[in-house]
Amino acid sequence: MVNIVLTRIDNRLIHGQVATQWCGSIGANLILIANDEVAKNTVRQGLMDMAAPSYAQTRYWTIQKTIDTIHKASDRQKIFIVCENPQDVLKLVEGGVPIKKVNIGNMHMVEGKRQVVGSVAVDDADVEAFKKMRNLGVELEIRRVPTEGKENIEKLFKS
Repeated sequence: MVNIVLTRIDNRLIHGQVATQWCGSIGANLILIANDEVAKNTVRQGLMDMAAPSYAQTRYWTIQKTIDTIHKASDRQKIFIVCENPQDVLKLVEGGVPIKKVNIGNMHMVEGKRQVVGSVAVDDADVEAFKKMRNLGVELEIRRVPTEGKENIEKLFKS
């Protein structure tokens, strides 16, 4: 059975917090970036490889390749999936990827979004994706780093 230790939404994908704090605290030895654009962009992949911890392998797969391939993973692979946005995570869940818990870490504030907590801003499409995930039994948490407490998840659903 595929061993997904955590799925995180972070629009920065692999960076310092993911590499130094999250990987170690969850015991991941494989970071899987599920992102259609990054799967084709070897420059971005190279930059993220430099930030990744030496003990963890990296993979850069499209959403569809993740859906099609993840079930072939070895039990000894402790997989940390990182996605850029909730819509991509929802596609994975609906595609049969056994995601039980999603950590919402960083979603930048841009025009059309509203700030939920310090590092998380959402729009209506994000909220809809989170509602669908929750209805599918996925546990949601807002937490920047493992040493911080969780934010109240209901903040996502207030307008």
